[in-house]
Amino acid sequence: MGRFILKLTAFLFFSFIIYTLTLILFGEYLPSEWNNNLNYKTASGGHALTRFREVKTVKSADVLIVGSSHAYRGFDPRIFSEYGYNSFFNLGSSSQTHLQTEVLLERYLKKLNPKLIIYEVYPGTFKADGIESSLDIIANDKNDFESFKLIFKHKHIKIVNSFIYGLYRDISGLNKGIKESKRKKGDEYIDGGYVQKKNKTFRNVSNSKKWWKVRDQQLDAFDGIIKSLKDMNIKFVLVQAPITSSFYQAHQNNDYFDSLMDSRGTYFNFNKLVELNDSIHFYDRHHLNQAGVNIFNKKLIQILKEKDMI
Repeated sequence: MGRFILKLTAFLFFSFIIYTLTLILFGEYLPSEWNNNLNYKTASGGHALTRFREVKTVKSADVLIVGSSHAYRGFDPRIFSEYGYNSFFNLGSSSQTHLQTEVLLERYLKKLNPKLIIYEVYPGTFKADGIESSLDIIANDKNDFESFKLIFKHKHIKIVNSFIYGLYRDISGLNKGIKESKRKKGDEYIDGGYVQKKNKTFRNVSNSKKWWKVRDQQLDAFDGIIKSLKDMNIKFVLVQAPITSSFYQAHQNNDYFDSLMDSRGTYFNFNKLVELNDSIHFYDRHHLNQAGVNIFNKKLIQILKEKDMI
């Protein structure tokens, strides 16, 4: 029995070594479209690489933003600076769900030591599996024990492969030489984590009836974050950034989502607090253009000041 266990252990060890070496060779030399189970894209959309590199140089941020693309495309540090709030960082990332928000807060919360967290809560992030966002973070931020935990949260082969390959890239220093332009594909990265979209408007379309859905895993992660922030006495506010009125009104259970957020903390649904034009202030059905961001941010700052939260 002992010899069998020893042989099995040796077999598993050498199998893992061969698997890892094969994975590295595939990642380095095969075209990405051939690697269906290895999705590792550094310096891709959303300027994640630039944002995660910048946050490592920031000593503190009185105002910290977390959330999805509605966060890094919706909260402009230049507008906050106009009102005297210069210590600001936007830690949003593409399709960021609460599983990834947990990871990023674990890495950077103590370092940034914010006085206020603005937690962007787009309802769609509660139904997503979060795999896309985890792959984005693995490829563009450091890989540590928090990344490793994502393997068990997702139980998906792409996460396993990307984590192993990401560790190899980190250890070998291959990503250090990668540079990401601040301007690409109509986007411009603004210091502080914000991405400004080139002036673009939206041709409004009709939407069929829809319902927001909530995945238990995401709600549990969200509740865990809220509890941690409360335990640490960190002030936070939950903000639903505006989406086009046609897309918002197509959803039949907006009141349900509002009640869910209201029960967790101070919450503002800006679909009810600002008047925006679907065609003028958005570049797609759920992302603001710069004209919309200007209106939204100024109204948000006004409300936060009135509530003595900022």
